[in-house]
Amino acid sequence: MFMKKYVLSLDQGTTSSRAIVFDKIGNIISVAQREFTQIYPYPGWVEHNAEEIWTTQASVALEAILKANLEGENIISIGITNQRETTVIWERKTGEPIFNAIVWQDRRTSGYCDFLKKEGLTEIIRKKTGLIIDPYFSATKIKWILDNVPGARKKANSGHLAFGTIDSWLIWNLTGKKIHVTDVTNASRTMLFNIHTLTWDKELINLFNIPITMLPEVKSSSEIFGYTTGHILSHKIPISGIAGDQQASLFGQMCTKIGMVKNTYGTGCFMLMNVGEKPVVSQNNLITTIAWKIKHEVRYALEGSVFIAGAVIQWLRDGLGLLLSSSEAETLASSVENTEGVYLVPAFSGLGAPHWDQKARGTIVGITRGTSSAHFVRAALESIAFQNMDVLKAMEADSGISIKELRVDGGATVNKLLMQFQSDILNVKVVKSKISELTAAGAAYLAGLAVNYWTGLEDIQKKWQLEQIFEPQGMSSRLERIEEWKKAIRTTRSWSNQ
Repeated sequence: MFMKKYVLSLDQGTTSSRAIVFDKIGNIISVAQREFTQIYPYPGWVEHNAEEIWTTQASVALEAILKANLEGENIISIGITNQRETTVIWERKTGEPIFNAIVWQDRRTSGYCDFLKKEGLTEIIRKKTGLIIDPYFSATKIKWILDNVPGARKKANSGHLAFGTIDSWLIWNLTGKKIHVTDVTNASRTMLFNIHTLTWDKELINLFNIPITMLPEVKSSSEIFGYTTGHILSHKIPISGIAGDQQASLFGQMCTKIGMVKNTYGTGCFMLMNVGEKPVVSQNNLITTIAWKIKHEVRYALEGSVFIAGAVIQWLRDGLGLLLSSSEAETLASSVENTEGVYLVPAFSGLGAPHWDQKARGTIVGITRGTSSAHFVRAALESIAFQNMDVLKAMEADSGISIKELRVDGGATVNKLLMQFQSDILNVKVVKSKISELTAAGAAYLAGLAVNYWTGLEDIQKKWQLEQIFEPQGMSSRLERIEEWKKAIRTTRSWSNQ
């Protein structure tokens, strides 16, 4: 009897671990999700328990398979996509982390990053890695753990410690603590990887004083990295796709041609543009990153990161109590025609691209006696779109391409008010695909390609389906609103940097 096969995608995000089963047509068969603890030891510090990440991810993997009435033998391969830059260091012998995972949002190394800039290292690091100096990336997080956890540096120098981004940590555990690998997309986010030579850069490794023995082997994004073992999935299943979440989303959106752009609306927002076979060096404070590597072909992307997007709605709900649930945001914001001049700049953990101001903090301007909670919520929603506008304009300037279409995915795309405002303020088409889980789909496609579940890019491109297009409606106050937003940004930065 013919046994149907499926691909399991593990989507390890900033606030939850998810597992999704995809069939050959690209349809979602089942989804399982579990949130995990967010740890905030001090202002600007964000940590996760790496063991909790592993246990939640393992449990939802099994749950998704069972929900679909499948067994391990029905799974032809596993793809992994993950929150990027988040740093785990563990003991090779025991497999136990020596400290909590330091999350990409964490700002504890801001002072050290300032020191690196003063030392004149900005251009050296940008030239080699495509990145700007910022606490966002993994290198300074690794150094902090080695410098601050008792005995860590001695163990590292003796070869007893392993570093990994979350993909590496999951694969280490899935393969019975045997395989220590990552892919080029995750490696390119560490500030230690040379995106031109596709190798760990010895000069940077020495600069950050990180033993090379800690670092994982770097592979392509689509090949067999190892096989599952042990108690999670008793069947031997190949793990054959890895990509950091935003690169996975770019691939899932089928942005395979130069100039195609996608934006993912999650905890933060992440906009990527495919720039082809050669990296484009940004003159506008964007990041140059590796989009993917399939076989011997590498694709590069320009990227702009907005740190606080969906998180601003969570803050309205959990921090201020203005919403009972995030889904209420659209209804409340729609109850007023506009913000009545209120602007919220949600720089809760600094400003990301294209400003890169790590000292910036959140600011609200334009409040009057007539300002209501509805105006406040609408200003929060609009702040997401305004931040994306800043990134897109920088992208157009760097690439010399006038962007006509933005492909979107992520949780906040269900908010039609936000999507329409995004189209209006950008004056471009905002295109939403039928599959909302494009990050997980991208990882699944990369995994399936490696085991010939799908025959090639043309086969996968047929899976992409349109759900809705938001066309710009000719906002009469567009230019005025943009100028007011710029003024709000200037106010935020002047307040924080006095």
